[in-house]
Order: sequence, then C-alpha cells, then structure tokens
Amino acid sequence: MAKDIDNPCVSLCQLNSELCVSCGRTREEIRKWRGMKRPEKMATVQRAATRMKAIVKKNAKRQTGE
Repeated sequence: MAKDIDNPCVSLCQLNSELCVSCGRTREEIRKWRGMKRPEKMATVQRAATRMKAIVKKNAKRQTGE
C-alpha cells in the first residue's frame, strides 16, 4: 500500500476568511481532509503550497513597502 499523504497542518490554525494562513488550505479542504483519497490529498497539498508561496510573497512585499 502506498504511503499516506502527510497532513499539511502545522497546528497554528489562523483562518483568514476561508483560508488558513498557516497551512494554505481552505476551510472546506480542512473539513474534508480525513475523507479524501490519496490523489485528492496530493492535489490539496499542491494547491496549499501554491497558496502559501503567494502569501509569503505578499507578506514580503508588504514588509519592504512595495
């Protein structure tokens, strides 16, 4: 059996509207995580990583005043 996908939760839940700014998942993705199949989890982790990169980039711009 293939290894399960690790939950991207970092136990610092900070929901900003519909998005956790700590792990990058939406409220719906967090809610559905346990019932997701491996391919769904993989896609969720990829989307969350993309969102986190955007959050980090946005915060960096904010700090530098751009």
